[in-house]
Amino acid sequence: MTTAMLRFVSVPAAAPMKRAGAARRADFAEIYAAYEPATAAEQAARCSQCGVPFCQVHCPLSNNIPDWLRLAAEGRLEEAYALSAATNAFPEICGRICPQDRLCEGSCVIERAGHGTVTIGAIERFITDTAFARGWVKPALPRRERGQSVGIVGAGPAGLTAAGDLRRRGYTVEVYDRHDRMGGLLMYGIPNFKLDKAIVARRVKLLQDAGVRFHAGVELGRDLDLAALRSRHDAVLLACGVYRAREMMAPGIGLPGIVPALDYLIASNRRGLGDAVTGQSGADLDAGGKRVVVIGGGDTAMDCVRTAVRQGAKAVTCLYRRDRANMPGSRREVAHAEEEGVEFAWLAQPEAFLGETRVTGVRVQAIHLGLPDAGGRQTPRLVEGAHSILPAEMVVQALGFLPEDIPGRCGAPDLTTLDVTTPRLAITGEGRLDVDPRSLMTTIPGVFAAGDVVRGASLVVWAIRDGGDAAAGIHAYLASRLADRRQDGRAAAE
Repeated sequence: MTTAMLRFVSVPAAAPMKRAGAARRADFAEIYAAYEPATAAEQAARCSQCGVPFCQVHCPLSNNIPDWLRLAAEGRLEEAYALSAATNAFPEICGRICPQDRLCEGSCVIERAGHGTVTIGAIERFITDTAFARGWVKPALPRRERGQSVGIVGAGPAGLTAAGDLRRRGYTVEVYDRHDRMGGLLMYGIPNFKLDKAIVARRVKLLQDAGVRFHAGVELGRDLDLAALRSRHDAVLLACGVYRAREMMAPGIGLPGIVPALDYLIASNRRGLGDAVTGQSGADLDAGGKRVVVIGGGDTAMDCVRTAVRQGAKAVTCLYRRDRANMPGSRREVAHAEEEGVEFAWLAQPEAFLGETRVTGVRVQAIHLGLPDAGGRQTPRLVEGAHSILPAEMVVQALGFLPEDIPGRCGAPDLTTLDVTTPRLAITGEGRLDVDPRSLMTTIPGVFAAGDVVRGASLVVWAIRDGGDAAAGIHAYLASRLADRRQDGRAAAE
């Protein structure tokens, strides 16, 4: 029996129960409880089943959101999971970390009409967690082996998505990653209170059970180069992400105690996984007992401030040069941070860092917002003579990430002696890998790239999308090569 939808007229929006901010500061556990089945069904039934589903339109994966919401409302959770997993390799991860307020939920028609959004992310999480608990999630085994192999550099969301898609199609897949655990930034860059690491490990185990081979502690440019990968595999995917911190130029920037955001988050996640983070660097990467200033306004900055309060920082301030309305990060994350005791210094930017042997404070310059720039955001302008001092024993730079020298890491030869007919990796003006927009193949035949190394630092959901697109491009390329070989073989036989 079907369930009546459009219940938004009588049922208010209700997110899962959230722990109080003071309690959340004491641990790294996830902040939301799971839905009860009846509540999940009721909330899913609030969907208006739009003729043009803007939630789906604004999802990078084009998830069939209204359809699996209806199935969830009817209690058909196994079917709902199958439909959700058809377009999303990691629905339980997206349900936890996607900024739904900027994507599907923010585009929900009933949200725009003032009735409160359908809680899409929480329902997505509920469906997939239920599927795992009831044993519905199985390794995606291929029907037949194709006899061709693909090497993937990077075990983040793009690489893992491509690995799963290609293995399902019957390719031998080997994944190489610089870290000692698979997952990339899912494992080391996102705090536990947003994404428990057991959830990532569970997905990696499914890929292993499907036959994907993982090589941990293998770094491109240190342990192997592109030539070696091309000799081992029929195709190669570069999905190594962007790890180089965007640098800030200001007096005192080199003082001890000023650390990049990713180094800080990796150290925190390693402690949570039981690894020792020792030495001077370990002390610099622990906020316990310190006054902490985080510079930046994106989701990485929110991860840093919320990590610092859980480490027992004396005070945590987020320094951002625009106002709340112009922040690039999720409004929901800002609200979580405020609930947990983080202070925000809006319209302020660092002018210099103070201290002799290590940082002791930040000299702050006040800002006002001028006319909008080409992107529509108001341009920060200095307020002359408006300065203040913000005490700090630790400063975290969360200003974004840039690509590493991927052609250099791949073992590219000296371009001054390189024959012009030799294919080589091309990069864009921003240093990202240049690819064909349809196939995602680089300028070297058989070498593809996906995720942040092509797109620039972006959302996990976009990396999942890119990984799936790259897998499709690799499949088309290898199938074409196999067809050509068969045709050549028939011609030779004749």
